[in-house]
Amino acid sequence: MNSHPVQGVAVRNCADLETPALLVDLDAMEQNLQTMARFFRGRSAKLRPHFKNHRVLELARRQIEHGAAGVTCARLWQAQALVQAGIRDVLIANELAGETPLRRFVELSGEASVIVAVDNAAVVKEIGRLARDRRTNVNVVVDIDLGLKRCGAPPGEAAVALAKVAVEQGLKFRGVMGYEGHLQPLPPGPDKHHAVTQAMQSLLCTKQLIEAEGIPVEIVSCGGTGDYAISASYPGVTENQAGSYLLMDSWYAPFAPDFRQSLSVLATVISKTAGERIVVDAGVKAISGERGLPAVKGIAGLRLKALHAEHAPIEIVESGVTVGVGDKIEISVHYHDGTIQLHSRMFGIRDGQVEQVFTIEHGN
Repeated sequence: MNSHPVQGVAVRNCADLETPALLVDLDAMEQNLQTMARFFRGRSAKLRPHFKNHRVLELARRQIEHGAAGVTCARLWQAQALVQAGIRDVLIANELAGETPLRRFVELSGEASVIVAVDNAAVVKEIGRLARDRRTNVNVVVDIDLGLKRCGAPPGEAAVALAKVAVEQGLKFRGVMGYEGHLQPLPPGPDKHHAVTQAMQSLLCTKQLIEAEGIPVEIVSCGGTGDYAISASYPGVTENQAGSYLLMDSWYAPFAPDFRQSLSVLATVISKTAGERIVVDAGVKAISGERGLPAVKGIAGLRLKALHAEHAPIEIVESGVTVGVGDKIEISVHYHDGTIQLHSRMFGIRDGQVEQVFTIEHGN
């Protein structure tokens, strides 16, 4: 196995990494990749995985190699990075506003058939003006609020009216999207199936209303890791935007039991009070506590008590724990979106060895 240069030093063994370090269990990640690919194989709906969950171009390429029809992202800079990396089918599943980002999007549309979500007529008209000025074809989907109460036009006539504005402005109307994010963390079962099905009905009803106006609807995009099997199986849905499935964290895992947790942060014990606590060198600058405190991986006798800026005090709850100063332990990532953005790279680990170093993309 080859060693990898980390800050000028060749690193082969995981235990030799400077801490804190973000780790990904390659066996778990690859199993997740294959599990999702098997589900979508042969289905009319395709996977358009979300880039924001990992922000690694190499992983986006792997998802496409495993059957993904394109990539979803949350930010304009992410779409630019994906296009520059040769990934051309990109959906920005988020609204843009302001002349500068809209102009940049129109310019990017001249390089690749990127798509942006819209929910505001004034923005659609501004995109239309910029597109005409540059004589560029621009792709849009109407974002529909399926109950999350975030972005999106109301389903029904309001969404139909917005689709009409897009067509009138000379934009290429591609279809509709909606994100039922509030349903992702429901536990699996009949109640979740019913709630997701209702959201899909609302989305597909709006599609039919738009088509009744003589406007073709090519794309019906929705869903996430927590409801992929329900939303992607609904008749008329063309793509699913699942993203968390690939790396999986401990917060999401109970709602998506098909996938394995793969992320942890390696930390070094820098202090110990005998019989009471240890302290490691990984605080909120290395691991997110936004959705709750993470847990120590693989050592039942330790309980993380808090995340400070550069430290995490960990209570010793079983006397048999033998961890001492200088030892390295792993902390399972509880919220991976919030943790990944704290790091510039992620170390792919297999059998305790560093097999690959992934670069995490960051915007300006």
